[in-house]
Amino acid sequence: MPSTTVFSNATAATMTPETADYGLVRNAAIVVSDGRIAWVGAQEALPEPYRDAPTQDLDGRLVTPALIDCHTHIVHGGNRAMEFEMRLQGASYEEVARAGGGIVSTVSATREASFDELLAKALTRADALIAQGVSTVEIKSGYGLNQETELKMLRVARAIAQHRPIRVMTSFLGAHAVPKGMDADAYIDTICIPALNAAHAEGLVDAVDGFCEGIAFDTTQISRVFDQARALGLPLKLHAEQLSNIGGTALAARYGAMSADHVEYATEDDARALAASGTVAVILPGAFYTIHETQAPPIQAFRDHGVPMAVATDWNPGTSPLGSILLAMNMACTLFRMTPAEALAGTTRNAARALGLTDTGTIAPGMRADLAIWNVAEPAELSYGIGINPLHNRIFGGVQ
Repeated sequence: MPSTTVFSNATAATMTPETADYGLVRNAAIVVSDGRIAWVGAQEALPEPYRDAPTQDLDGRLVTPALIDCHTHIVHGGNRAMEFEMRLQGASYEEVARAGGGIVSTVSATREASFDELLAKALTRADALIAQGVSTVEIKSGYGLNQETELKMLRVARAIAQHRPIRVMTSFLGAHAVPKGMDADAYIDTICIPALNAAHAEGLVDAVDGFCEGIAFDTTQISRVFDQARALGLPLKLHAEQLSNIGGTALAARYGAMSADHVEYATEDDARALAASGTVAVILPGAFYTIHETQAPPIQAFRDHGVPMAVATDWNPGTSPLGSILLAMNMACTLFRMTPAEALAGTTRNAARALGLTDTGTIAPGMRADLAIWNVAEPAELSYGIGINPLHNRIFGGVQ
């Protein structure tokens, strides 16, 4: 017999794409059976077969799909608090990077850290996300810049799901920075692509990412990585147009990438290209805030052209030490004028799409029973609060 529970007396924000805004069902019941959503609808319409099933009264609480953080770097060594001070004194992100800080400074700490040390710190970060209703997290490599450390990072990311009730999606980000004293093209050919091949052979890679920027890799270099990813049958993502526009968003669209992330300097033409390719624009307000950026992503252009928008923390030690998905939602609204409905869609169904997931992100029959139960009455409260965590309970694959 299937294990079935009816969650009754709830307000359900189903977040299904065919509904306006939140897809709210008031006075709702949600039936969970064997880890999946079996039925959702008005409580008075609960089908007869479920009326004698065990029931939990949610006392009018809001239920949403569990949240998804679709862009993080939570496996890393060390921290970069000193660079925080540098930026407060007026140094730009580029100046910090060119002075030997930035990504490369984290590389040394990550190379030196053992597997167990990296895992212990990453589990602490995963716990913080779980405590805010997150059920799925994407984790990137990219702080190794050599094969040994890139693989170590991905193994740590995979291990998180063995120690915590959370789904982990990995992205190989070998094309994150150029190691000191090395030519970018040589690095791509002799380290990055061989490391990608090795990681894929070990089953460590769910997607391939890159940092397309003047201080990192140009479109031609990223294309070589993407071509190899395609040959391996791996989907693509891209850090694009964060600090300038060098064609990364257009490149992501041409390759049919799942997402283009940051996109502060994307244009109307870029929005058209993303819409045509079905690529998600991942909005990362934590980095915008941390590095004192002034160029906001073209949210209205994305709306006008029907580009799906996700929202994520970009939790990393340098440019977005943001461990709160709820604060990321608030910042997306206050800094970029996204609506609370867009922010919640951005951390549920659109975040799932940015990861290529089709079984999570909405409350609908057949979907995984990954749910967040909140001590709020209306879904806008999730983006409205600053430093407030109203989570009552999280359900992961039907398990509380």
